[in-house]
Amino acid sequence: MLGYRFTKYTPPQMKEAADFDRLLNIFMQLLTMTSGDVSEALQWLNNLDQQYNLTSDEYGIGDFIEDLKKKGYIKEEEGGGGGMQMTAKSEISIRRSALEEVFGKLKRSRNGDHHTNYSGRGDERGTDRRAFQFGDGLENISMTDSLRNAQINHGIGDFTLLENDLEVVESEFKAQTSTVLMIDISHSMILYGEDRITPAKKVAMALAELITTRYPKDTLDIIVFGNDAWQIQIKDLPYLEVGPYHTNTIAGLELAMDILRRRKNQNKQIFMITDGKPTCMKQGIRYYKNSFGLDRKILNKTLNLAVQCRKLKIPVTTFMIASDPYLQDFVREFTKTNNGKAYYSNLENLGSFIFEDYQRNRRKNV
Repeated sequence: MLGYRFTKYTPPQMKEAADFDRLLNIFMQLLTMTSGDVSEALQWLNNLDQQYNLTSDEYGIGDFIEDLKKKGYIKEEEGGGGGMQMTAKSEISIRRSALEEVFGKLKRSRNGDHHTNYSGRGDERGTDRRAFQFGDGLENISMTDSLRNAQINHGIGDFTLLENDLEVVESEFKAQTSTVLMIDISHSMILYGEDRITPAKKVAMALAELITTRYPKDTLDIIVFGNDAWQIQIKDLPYLEVGPYHTNTIAGLELAMDILRRRKNQNKQIFMITDGKPTCMKQGIRYYKNSFGLDRKILNKTLNLAVQCRKLKIPVTTFMIASDPYLQDFVREFTKTNNGKAYYSNLENLGSFIFEDYQRNRRKNV
């Protein structure tokens, strides 16, 4: 028998691990700001290191880059171009980082769906008890309560369990919600020296991670709109960029309504993140544009879609990240027409507003 063999204890390299984790947090933030451009993010990280001494003689940016490769966060670009690109692991890490940053104060909860005040034949066990009814699942029978009833009703000498003795645990319905998130990627989202698209991307990634991990029965579709509107996948969010576009809110709403028509859930909603007024609409094959104030032609079409959403029982919640009074007047008119909600938020509290409204929109009708 060999027994135990003792050797010299070598402590783990905790400092290098701590340095990597610290640099990784910064790197993920830079990747979001550069829309997934690894080379530019690393260049920014080098500049930050020179200015703020982020690294030491023992662990430098070169070591960090090698660790990124070893741990599967970045890889060589396909085609042999010599550059680097993100991996799926980085995309997931960015979404989780966004969830922690935006919704970091959330209480930990198990995976589930939105609870309602209704009880019945749902899929989550409650605390109430009731008599067994034909059609109740056997898994909902409370054996302890049922055995107690049998002993009370028939005595303990000759044990008998009848249907009238059975009790079941009342279950609760859980509402399922289909959400479409619309993100404005018009040029105004980066005008005047203010980066509005990066906070919008972070909130979208956080919301996507929240829904997929904590509300798996809900659906989330993401739309971006500029001159046109198109649907993107969750994995595309880190690479999202602003283009030289006008704001075609009409196209975004039409696409969102078309997506929600195909969803079977009764509970549907639209979240729209924007910083400006609608300035564009499509007429046939050409674009009708007017960036100078509110164009009555575009406005009327937008308000008509707000009415259609209201008739379809699709509330639109607008998150306005601009403070111009006449733009807020437009949002107020749109919200009143749709019977929806509006938040006039700055970039810091955008995430908390969206989460609060998402939680509040737990519908009663299931």
